[in-house]
Amino acid sequence: MGCVYQDKQFEGLFSKRGQPAEAPGRLALATVLQFTEGFSDRQAADAVRGRIDWKYALGLQLTDAGFDHTVLSEFRTRLVEGKLELVLLNVLLDRVQDLGLLKPRGKQRTDSTHVLAAVRTMNRLERIGETLRAALNILAVEAPEWLTRIADPEWFKRYGRRIENFNLPKTETARTQLAAEIGADGKKLLQAIEGSDARAELIKLESVILLRRVWEEQFVEADGKLRFREVKEMPSPATLITSPYDSEARYSTKRGNHGLATKCILRRAATTMLRV
Repeated sequence: MGCVYQDKQFEGLFSKRGQPAEAPGRLALATVLQFTEGFSDRQAADAVRGRIDWKYALGLQLTDAGFDHTVLSEFRTRLVEGKLELVLLNVLLDRVQDLGLLKPRGKQRTDSTHVLAAVRTMNRLERIGETLRAALNILAVEAPEWLTRIADPEWFKRYGRRIENFNLPKTETARTQLAAEIGADGKKLLQAIEGSDARAELIKLESVILLRRVWEEQFVEADGKLRFREVKEMPSPATLITSPYDSEARYSTKRGNHGLATKCILRRAATTMLRV
């Protein structure tokens, strides 16, 4: 591919005074690599530090220490505020066209199953943890005093940051135990909402509605305790809530292609014409 991005293309986003910034062109390519691998900021920063293929693509020495993961978030914010986010796509497209890797094909009709939801793919353990975390975050805004009274102190440690698989237990036993703990926490929160004086308002919150639905999908109650459903007990994947941040996102399969798509978009996308 050679050099794809130049620092000069992003110079308007950075101050000429103060501490030197990371090379914008390198951050741009790191952002593209991060997207292609579906990495979080922490995972992408780890890849810059430890993966030879990333170092090669970014033109780094093997001993380069990389950068802090927050740099990627700050760079994306600059791109959006500076309205240069399309530079990442357009410059890359120009480069691959110059190399003959992509040829213009005029107008195309998009396949509905290829319109992906703007959410990350989560396994079941990540899904229940993030659903509960999302509900707690909304309740912390809508009913902070009430949440402070009923919240378990462990919740702040357990749900204080994004639930990601690489931070979760590795053994099946430990993961099953964590699922049981998250299930019990969610049940306690839902029961507290039912007994709250503000129940009428709290149960209407979308995050609370999704929490109840996800718990019904993922858990079954036996002897007064919640148990993580076996795979064979699960409802159809096409009906499951896949993310607390997009209630319309569903898994779809068409002609052997699998994807996480937003259903409300699919109906419109089938007739949308895009220029490639």
